[in-house]
Amino acid sequence: MQPFATRRHRAFASLVLFPLLALAPVAPGRAQSLTAASPESVGMSSERLERLHQTMKAYTDQGRIAGVVTLIARNGRIAELQAFGSLDREKQLPMRKDAIFRIASQTKAVTSIAVLMLHEEGKLLLSDPVSKYIPSFKNSTVAVAPAPGAPASAPIAIVPAKREITLHDLLTHTSGISYGDKGPAAAQWKAAGLDWDFCGHIDETIGALVERMGKLPMDAQPGEKFVYGHSIDILGVVVERVSGMPLDEFFRARIFEPLKMTDTSFFLPTDKRARLATVYSAKAGEMTVERAPDHIPPAGQGDFVDGPRKCFAGGAGLLSTATDYARFLQMLLNGGELDGVRLLSPKTIELATSNHVGTLFNDGKTGFGLGFEVVDNLGASGELGSVGEFGWGGKYYSSYWVDPKERLVAVFLSQLLPARGLDLGDKFHALVYQSIVGPPTGIPAAPAIGQSR
Repeated sequence: MQPFATRRHRAFASLVLFPLLALAPVAPGRAQSLTAASPESVGMSSERLERLHQTMKAYTDQGRIAGVVTLIARNGRIAELQAFGSLDREKQLPMRKDAIFRIASQTKAVTSIAVLMLHEEGKLLLSDPVSKYIPSFKNSTVAVAPAPGAPASAPIAIVPAKREITLHDLLTHTSGISYGDKGPAAAQWKAAGLDWDFCGHIDETIGALVERMGKLPMDAQPGEKFVYGHSIDILGVVVERVSGMPLDEFFRARIFEPLKMTDTSFFLPTDKRARLATVYSAKAGEMTVERAPDHIPPAGQGDFVDGPRKCFAGGAGLLSTATDYARFLQMLLNGGELDGVRLLSPKTIELATSNHVGTLFNDGKTGFGLGFEVVDNLGASGELGSVGEFGWGGKYYSSYWVDPKERLVAVFLSQLLPARGLDLGDKFHALVYQSIVGPPTGIPAAPAIGQSR
């Protein structure tokens, strides 16, 4: 499932290890929680944030997007939490700050952290072959398309994988495994019922679905290309088998409850139905949106309320709020800890947010780590930001990022599928950075790159 096209979600392009980027986590005793604060108290400008407000309001007033929730936290304090537009236009319900959104591929970050938690506990190695946990991946194959100019009737070739797929390959999307809908073996993936983005409507467990994946041809050799697809869904099954817990239960007990993420889950509790944001679709050739259909996956409202509640996909199944997801991100910014609860070591966060794929992602403009896009060259990225910034987004037109240098967490949530090239996500990124006018109170300004404090 490809997230919407901002810098952190563009064209994907083998595994080349880069030097680690310094994450500079918060020192012990200084890890921040999330409390409300004025923009000025954290080095941001209320006047400049008004530019963000006016832009969001203009897009919702014009009907280019139905509704948006934005959150900006700096140095552990929320300087911005705003709701714009509608939760449900047809029912004339305004967007609310505690609205619940389908966060799609933002689920991938949670699954990646779950894998790293098990790694820290000595229960798995990132170099482990996937087949150690899911035997059907033992003898993987790769589909090779006919050479250019070959007759349309030319068959694809199925060749053995050069080596086994590892957990590291899955975390970095260099496993060669796509979403099965566009590669040379797309017909085989469709026949196996595996050409889906979301599996909430499927009356099977994610384990059963992933077992079938291991027997199908992949799109590329392990470690040779960045191929965005089911890799993190597969890791979700690894988490289940290593921990002995269903993925939803692992997330709840090991991540959500410790971080007090009370509104994050795979399926929506029925008593929270009124807070679920409605999905809209951008009309082709127009600058307006229309309500998405109820039961046509994946472009409709989805089966997050009334579905079988059986398939817990680590790549794209969670629901959450801006505040809940910001708590998860603040834990990452703090070097793995929030409110006295530590999920990971700062060294693991450092590894996860370093570039592991060389120039194979995004044409080398940005890198990719263990579950996150990362900025390792600000000029190459071509946008406002910082070296060390990391993040991702979701197919329903949502995004997030963490900037350790600026002590910043930012969340943008909407429900628009397809978005058809809307540029509001990119503008949100720029409008957040232009509102920064100084360091957070009590934190000295960051040194120039290459200069020690």
